[in-house]
Amino acid sequence: MPENAARIAPVIPAREWLQPLPPAARFILHAEAEARALAARVWQVPLSEKPLRAHVQGTRASLWLGPDEYLLLASSPADASPDAAIALADALEAAIGAVPHALVDVSHRQVAIDIRGPHAEAILNGACPLDLDIAEFPIGMCTRTVFAKADIILWRTAAQNFHVEFWRSYADYVTGLLGVIARDY
Repeated sequence: MPENAARIAPVIPAREWLQPLPPAARFILHAEAEARALAARVWQVPLSEKPLRAHVQGTRASLWLGPDEYLLLASSPADASPDAAIALADALEAAIGAVPHALVDVSHRQVAIDIRGPHAEAILNGACPLDLDIAEFPIGMCTRTVFAKADIILWRTAAQNFHVEFWRSYADYVTGLLGVIARDY
């Protein structure tokens, strides 16, 4: 398959409590401390040393997903184009150089939505097993988890806002199930 095959994003209808997020450049970085420090200089966002925390600087973010795994997000329109994503990946690879690491562009694989409002926790808890009470899942916390049978990355961005990343092939399933749960609210 050609490397720059057309990537068609799913249509996700906006609702008062659910907003589709625009395309973004997304990378999974597996790296130890030395490579993370080199990547952070180029990414211009610190990579958290505290488990399950996100850091944000402007339109870029880094989310700690595992002991050596980070999701790097760049959501500005200038960063989200395929050519810009390639340039970002090249810059990260050049900065990290020969230090052991793995960097994978997953921009085409994932989509994101924002779940917001006073019932956001309850709607997500309709199919997510985590305790999303703000005392247990505070602002800035992020993790890889499940929503029913779909793998998701969940990030609390504000008291009543959650950024949810999932594979684009799960879009109808995730948003459809969210809609069914939200009927109760």
